Amino acid sequence: MKVVSALAAVRHLLDTGAVRRGDTLLDSSSGIYAYALALACHRHGMRCHIVGSTTVDHTLRTQLAVLGATLEQMEPCSDLKLDQKRRVERIHEILAEHPEYHWMRQYHDDIHYLGYRAIADRIREATGADGLTVVGGVGSGASTGALARYLRADSAGSADSADSADVELVGVQPYGSVTFGAEHVSDPEIIIAGIGSSIPFGNVSHELYDTLHWISFDAALAGSVDLLRRHAVFAGLSTGAGYLAARHERARSPERTVLFIAADTGHRYVDTVYARHHEATPIADLAPREVPDQSRLALPWSRMRWNRAPAAAAAVSS
Repeated sequence: MKVVSALAAVRHLLDTGAVRRGDTLLDSSSGIYAYALALACHRHGMRCHIVGSTTVDHTLRTQLAVLGATLEQMEPCSDLKLDQKRRVERIHEILAEHPEYHWMRQYHDDIHYLGYRAIADRIREATGADGLTVVGGVGSGASTGALARYLRADSAGSADSADSADVELVGVQPYGSVTFGAEHVSDPEIIIAGIGSSIPFGNVSHELYDTLHWISFDAALAGSVDLLRRHAVFAGLSTGAGYLAARHERARSPERTVLFIAADTGHRYVDTVYARHHEATPIADLAPREVPDQSRLALPWSRMRWNRAPAAAAAVSS
């Protein structure tokens, strides 16, 4: 999913003159965005500099090298919150040394919404976009938020128009993420990279979300394993979480069309998720705890109506 976002963002920067061919684009990534930005830079004749998470694996390092990207990978760290903080600090150091670099700011800039307009058009053609529930990881807000914004727009295409379609947006978050106020509940495994954050993001439009699911690593693992066994879909950990949430929303509202986002493949999760398939809880034994507010959140899975409310101050990037 990040590839469509990165390609559109880089194309827009070139078209508007914000960057020129040969310039260096810089950003931080836990994995899939690094690959997406490297592809976009390679296509458009740009240089790419990535500050990568400790979770970047050998396969991705090799792909980035083939595409000519420069990767600075953080030292091993068991705390992904600290890893994320260190990456942001390193970005600022690099910008001080190289002010001519362009920081893509995937976590803060609405430019990353642009690539999803074409995806929304395809979804609208396939589903009619009425009585539709979109489920997916929140992350930086670009994929789920952008899809909902464009799908709710009128057929004339203005994303700023009043809602004209019955499109519900269900966001998936990990425990420990500040984005929707779950930083006080920690997951003994990890914050699932890509769908949550230990720092405030600037391009999450909280007012787009109707419902939230907080899903633990163990529950997401069970979802990923079941998705492969039941449907032969080999996808990442955030997809396993989205799959669980989508199944639940479909059972609650069988009259609606439920679409969930499988953002990436499962290859980088072979050792951390799929090799542990024997630990997977049968998904029939899993169900969310319905909570009225974040103070009641509990592992392994909680669900709360958000009702398109604004963000809390702690979740907004300055």
